[in-house]
This record gives sequence, structure tokens and C-alpha cells, in this order.
Amino acid sequence: MIFRIAFCLTVILNTGLGFNAYAQDRPNILFAISDDQSFFHTSYQGSNFVKTPAFDRVAREGVYFSNAYAGSPGCAPSRSAIITGRHHWQNEQAGQHASAWLKKYVPFVDLLEKNGYATGRTGKGVGPFQYARTEEDSLWRKIDAAGVSHSNLKYEEHNDERFAKGISKTNYFGNFRYFVENIKKDKPFFFWYGGVEPHRTYEKGSWKNMSKKLEDVEVPEFLPDNAEIRGDLLDYAVEIEWFDLHLQRMLEYLEEIGELENTIVIVTADNGMPFPRAKANSYEYGVHVPFAVRYPKKFPGNRVVEDPIGFIDLAPTLLEITNTSSKGMLPITGKSILNLLQSKESGVLSKTERAAYSGRERHSSSRYLNWGYPQRSVRKGDYLFIWNMKPERWPAGAPQKFAENDSTQLLPIHGLDKNNTYLNGSAYTDIDDCPTKTFLIEYHGEEEIMPYFDLAVEKRPEFELYNVRQDPSCLKNLSGTPLFKKLEQAVKTELLNELKRSNDPRIVGPDPEIFDSYKRYSPMRKFPEAGSAN
Repeated sequence: MIFRIAFCLTVILNTGLGFNAYAQDRPNILFAISDDQSFFHTSYQGSNFVKTPAFDRVAREGVYFSNAYAGSPGCAPSRSAIITGRHHWQNEQAGQHASAWLKKYVPFVDLLEKNGYATGRTGKGVGPFQYARTEEDSLWRKIDAAGVSHSNLKYEEHNDERFAKGISKTNYFGNFRYFVENIKKDKPFFFWYGGVEPHRTYEKGSWKNMSKKLEDVEVPEFLPDNAEIRGDLLDYAVEIEWFDLHLQRMLEYLEEIGELENTIVIVTADNGMPFPRAKANSYEYGVHVPFAVRYPKKFPGNRVVEDPIGFIDLAPTLLEITNTSSKGMLPITGKSILNLLQSKESGVLSKTERAAYSGRERHSSSRYLNWGYPQRSVRKGDYLFIWNMKPERWPAGAPQKFAENDSTQLLPIHGLDKNNTYLNGSAYTDIDDCPTKTFLIEYHGEEEIMPYFDLAVEKRPEFELYNVRQDPSCLKNLSGTPLFKKLEQAVKTELLNELKRSNDPRIVGPDPEIFDSYKRYSPMRKFPEAGSAN
């Protein structure tokens, strides 16, 4: 009898230890996403004016993906692709900027929570979307798709260490530490760190307090090179560095408490930098984003993977890593990249050539009847192919709008008053108001500035093709040239097939214009019909 009791106790204890060991082995996941940062702007990538030691550590000790593409050049649709594993055009309102998030678009975070993970977030989640306000919004989700917010800890006057006035008051690291110490308990965690930075607006000249130099800036070829533009880029860099500082503190804290080696750290951005011809555009500076993953325990580090990957690949990857079923989610379009993470090799690893897809519909309220500027794009090999589905529309928004408080008063063309001063928010409103935009508009009549202005705002051809290795600024359109006819047809077919497979309403109907019908819950503007083509 004593032997049997002892045997049973041994079995119980060993079983308990087994479960504990399994729980300890299940990886935590820290997902860090900045708001509006292009691929080129990390010191790991070689930028001379942006210092990102935390990102550099993750990339150096982990796997750096040199060709990662956001789901969209705008935040809401891009984040929708991350959280659902589906192209934004598959998600109805829940894939469109400032529209409603429907309950049926279940995010992978919900399934991780059901599978025993403690989940939470700080800062910007999956937005901007309108979540349920009252019981009348019965079809809408109540909680942000990234999880429950932990953003109560704010900087106050006595402890304000922020680099600039435009930076959020949210103490990202403080909130993460609170989550780990008070919410996580004995569970593995998934935590979404959503920095608001480097989204505009910036404190102009904040770079001067950060020992930065104008001469260190690399100005993209699609922008004029002068002190005004360089200063704006340095203010952008200041905010990237704030985001990176809080990531660095999170890494050091996890190391201090012994959790870092059991934590998968993923760092990326939702879309490119908030400058003309970048954010809200499907060019390299709009959709090509930084992306690094650290988990030396299972993912061999110090590697650079060149295969293109897209945001729709994140959800299936994390579900596979955590052995979590996708049951409850709508069918996932993306493919897991776990094999790329587990490889010991660098370079192009896939046996068959991968492709990454992106697209956009509406960004801001920028055209007659709130119409968008639909684009679809694919990166494959060295080439980026863009389909501007409504080339008759203004890509950056209409050049003229009605006054906010008087819908009969038409503001001046380009938003320029009689003194040639740009009136904020009055033209090309898919471009965030900023010193660079103001400069382009106010000096657009000068011979040396006009080409840059045209690149930012003028109408574009239906198809664009760029060799992005040779032309990362996307200035030499190869579409329609005899030498690239065969290649262009191949990538065009690749894109069209994906749009058909994913039932893009723009392609398969029954209502190709449905995206323009979704209600926008952010501020609206009114534009004249003249110059706005259907």
C-alpha cells in the first residue's frame, strides 16, 4: 500500500513538473510596431541619422528580413492584415481606414488567449477603427483587436523625459512592466507594444536638442535636398529613437527577470514614413518596412533573409509557433514563415520564389464623396509592380476643398492663400501636413522644385514597375517599355491571380466600388466634383 501511494505521488509530481516545464517552454511574444517608419531608417540598415540600438540588437542576434512589406501604406488596413492574416481588401470595413471593426474578423490574439496566453497591449493598437460604442453596435467588436489596453501610466511634469513635445505621454515601458508584474502571472504572454511614434505631428527643430547634424541626413531622391527637408527628417528620426528607447528598456527588463531568452521579439512598423510620396503610397518608402525577429533558442541568429514576406504571414506564423488552432478565425490567406525563422542560412531561402502583396483604398478624407485611391501592388524578385486602379483620381488627394464651416466657400487651389502661404489641411490631404509638404506646395512654381511637387501630387499611369534594388526611390517607371514587357506581364499576372484567389471585390465583384461606400468615423472634408473623376 505504501509503495502504491508513493508511486502515485511520484506520477502526480512528475506530471505536474511536466506541465510546468511545458508552460515555461512556451515562448512569450513581444510584438513591437512603430507608426510610420520606412525600411531604410534603422542604424542596422545603415542609416547615418537614425540610431536604433534596440532594433539593431534584435536584428543582429536574430533574423533580419530585408524585404518585409506592410499590408498597406496606411496604418489601419495594414494592422488589419497583421491581426487577421488576410489582405485588407478581404476584411470589408475591418480592413479600411477609420471604419468599423466587425466581430466576425477574429484576431489571432483572441485565440492565443484561449490557448493560455496572457494578452495585452500599450499605445496604439489596431486602428484607427470604430469599435462598438453601445449595444446598438451589435455587429461590432468592443475591445481593440490587439487586446486590452494597459496605457494608464503617463509622463507627468515631474518625470517627463520625452525628447520632444509631439511624443505621446504614454510610458510604454512602464505599462509593459506593469503588465508583466500584475497581469501575466504564471502564463506565457503576448504583448503588443504599439508606439505612436514617429507618426506626426513633430516638434519642429527637436533634433537640435539631440546632438543631430543636418549633414548626416540621407534625403530620398524624390525630395529636394535642403535644410528644411533635412530638419524635418531629423525630427522624424528623434521620434523613431524614442520608440526604440522603450523597446530597449523592455529587452533589458526581460533580461533582468530571466524571461528574454524565452521571448520571441518581433519589431516592425505599420507603413512608411509620413512624407510626400511615402506614406499612403505603394512605393518602397510607403510599404517596405523594418522587420526583425529574435529568439535564439529556436531561431538561429545573425542572419539576413532576403525572401519577400508580407504582413498576412504573421498570424499563421505565430499560431504555428504557439501550437494554437486557427478555429474561430475566418480563413487565413497568409503562409507561415516558421521555416525561414528556423533555417540556419541567409539570403533567399525559399525553393519557390515568394511574393509580398500590398494595397490601399481610402486613406484620409481627400476626394469628392470620400473616394479613395485604390492601389494593389506586388514585390517579387527585384521588382515592385503597382496597379493604380483609378489613375484619373488625384493620388495624394484633391488640390482644392471647401472651407470647414462654409460648404459654399471653395478654398484656393493648392491651399495657397493670397500671400502664397499654405493653409493647413486644405489640399492633398492624403499627405500629412508637415514642413516638407508645405515647402513643396509653397515653392512648387520654382523650376528646381516643380519636379518634386509633381512626383508627390500629380496623376499617375495605371501601371508602374520598378527595379527596387537599383531604384529604391521608384523614379524610373519601367512599365510599358519593350525590354521589360515579358517581366511586367509575369508580375501583373502574379498580382491578378492573387487578387482573384483572395476574392478582391475590385476584381471579382459584385460591387467593385464597395470600398468607397463604407462609413468613415474620423473627420470628413468636402471637395468639389470638378476634377474628381469616377
